[in-house]
Amino acid sequence: MHKAYYSLFIASLLLIHPFLTNGQYSSADSSINTIMNTNKVMGMSVAVVKNNKVVYAQSFGLKNQENQIRLSNTDIFRIASISKSFSATAIMQLVEKGLISLDDDMSKLVGFIIRNPKYPETPITLKMVLSHRSSINDSQGYFSLDAINPTKNPNWAKCYNNYAPDAGFQYCNLNYNMAGTIIEKVSGERFDTYIKQYILQPLGLYGGYCVDSLDKIRFAAIYEYNIDSAKFILSPNAYAPRSEEIANYTMGYSTPIFSPTGGMKISATDLAKYMLMHSNKGKTNGKRVISKRSARKMQTMLSEKEEYGLALSTSNKLINGITLTGHTGSAYGLNSAMFFEPKKKYGFVVIINGSEQKYIDGFNAVIKKTVNSLYENIVLK
Repeated sequence: MHKAYYSLFIASLLLIHPFLTNGQYSSADSSINTIMNTNKVMGMSVAVVKNNKVVYAQSFGLKNQENQIRLSNTDIFRIASISKSFSATAIMQLVEKGLISLDDDMSKLVGFIIRNPKYPETPITLKMVLSHRSSINDSQGYFSLDAINPTKNPNWAKCYNNYAPDAGFQYCNLNYNMAGTIIEKVSGERFDTYIKQYILQPLGLYGGYCVDSLDKIRFAAIYEYNIDSAKFILSPNAYAPRSEEIANYTMGYSTPIFSPTGGMKISATDLAKYMLMHSNKGKTNGKRVISKRSARKMQTMLSEKEEYGLALSTSNKLINGITLTGHTGSAYGLNSAMFFEPKKKYGFVVIINGSEQKYIDGFNAVIKKTVNSLYENIVLK
């Protein structure tokens, strides 16, 4: 092998496996291998932040069951609802520019009436939507804005709950697909392009919402575990390209095609670098993505019982007794988690491309076990 190429090859290996040569965190490897072997898991990628930098990144199990391909750190996943934080981050950028306000009426922003018919005089604001306090639900679906558009769906009123806007909490994917639409209307950029240009590229991250813009070889296949057959079943729709719909795209309305609520594709390592930005109140590696004020708003819990802010929540049950900030994701058989401790500058990303859906304290059991193992074997060492 040519000397220069060999050096580059070794450097790339060290980038992917930062502790490949010194075994500093071999206890973490062993512990996670035990978790993998004693639970029904297809594959898992993890990344750990400690002292404000990514200190550990590793992958376990299979990327593709059919071809028996091992999962690697450069593989990307559809991370499900952690995607909401990218949409909220974009909204905060537009708020900072004075183009919109969190107190704006959604009817004005979306372009058709967004009003709970039981409370027609009460405006539903952008802040209510981002915090899931809008009184809107997913009963009519969320893959198209037609669900809540009075001119498109005769049952639009079913999209609203019985309580008044801002009087209660219900997690709702439609909220964030509407938020994605607003990003397009205000910025003039297609949603996926905006996220790439103003969040991913400044942070040097590889990923995005548009399947056709990404290297499909890097997609980690996603599987649902069938309890009856005790087998993993491929979920091909996780990476449906929606090419025909995109070809007939209507700016400011077709946005749910990209799923602002759950469609981000990214690796665990790059998601950890994005997490660092939020942990550091909007800035990492000299790149400021949002202001400190915006970052604080996203991390301020607006629903005390649910501990939910603007696409970020808090919990002291992932690691019992320690309050962490972040978000989970679950779709097509995948489970994901991104949680950080902003004061002590550590955090975790765990992405599983298929596991048995068992839960402990509201978290996927494998994710909870893995995060606790990473805390004990890396953060506390």
